[in-house]
Amino acid sequence: MGIGWRPAIAGTVAGLPGLRFCEVIAESLGGGGRAPVALPRGVAELRERGVAVVPHGVRLSLGGAEPLDPVRVTRLAACAAALDAPLVSEHVAFVRAGGREAGHLLPLPRSRAALDVLTNHVRSVQAELDVPLALEPIAALFDWPDDEYTEGEFLTALLERTGAMLLLDVANVYANALNRGTDPEALFDAIPLERVAYVHVAGGAEHPADPGVYHDTHTDPVPPAVLTLLERLCERLDVAPAVMLERDGHYPPAAALHDELDAIASAATLPRATALPRAIAP
Repeated sequence: MGIGWRPAIAGTVAGLPGLRFCEVIAESLGGGGRAPVALPRGVAELRERGVAVVPHGVRLSLGGAEPLDPVRVTRLAACAAALDAPLVSEHVAFVRAGGREAGHLLPLPRSRAALDVLTNHVRSVQAELDVPLALEPIAALFDWPDDEYTEGEFLTALLERTGAMLLLDVANVYANALNRGTDPEALFDAIPLERVAYVHVAGGAEHPADPGVYHDTHTDPVPPAVLTLLERLCERLDVAPAVMLERDGHYPPAAALHDELDAIASAATLPRATALPRAIAP
């Protein structure tokens, strides 16, 4: 079991018994630009305890049509070095175009052209990293009308072309299936699960102003259906995966957070803190 490190719950994360890995948003690490990476005290203390920390990027815009910002790529590599990270993760998404920042992870058209651009960008990032790169498919509220691949076909082709690992977010799989009216387990059967590096779990809810649409909020408790989907994923894997909880607001008391971690561990048939991502495990 692992958890996303956030300043608001740093004390709770530090007090988790047997914690062996966590994740930190790469862009939240101090320094910026080409300045040396400054680790928050809580993150530095976790590293001193031997807890593996994975930098999780959110701003590279790997799927954007514009060239990657080399400063951002260099910065992500510097974060990995500063953390002595076993791997790095980023999203199959774009976040900017025409000089405008979306402030949100946006879905790519699943087209041949988009796959070509994404593949080239992923390879460019991999060339700068000394550790593996894991790619996370996002939760999306819409599909592009010019899609040429299913999601499973698109992800499989991307992983085959780049050799990247997969960060599989079961909450994203659940959200996409619910909003599209599809079977979430169908994606599990369509992608190379042997490439899973680790797994995200997060909460979500229907928004009052958007009835019938499920939002991957990261501020709500993990619903039972997502835990069930996690069980179904683990049934398909030869090795129990490392699983971590993402929470980004409306933090519950520590006891409630512990209960949620225990529920996730139970769904994944994992004793607390016994497994690590494949790229993390010694």
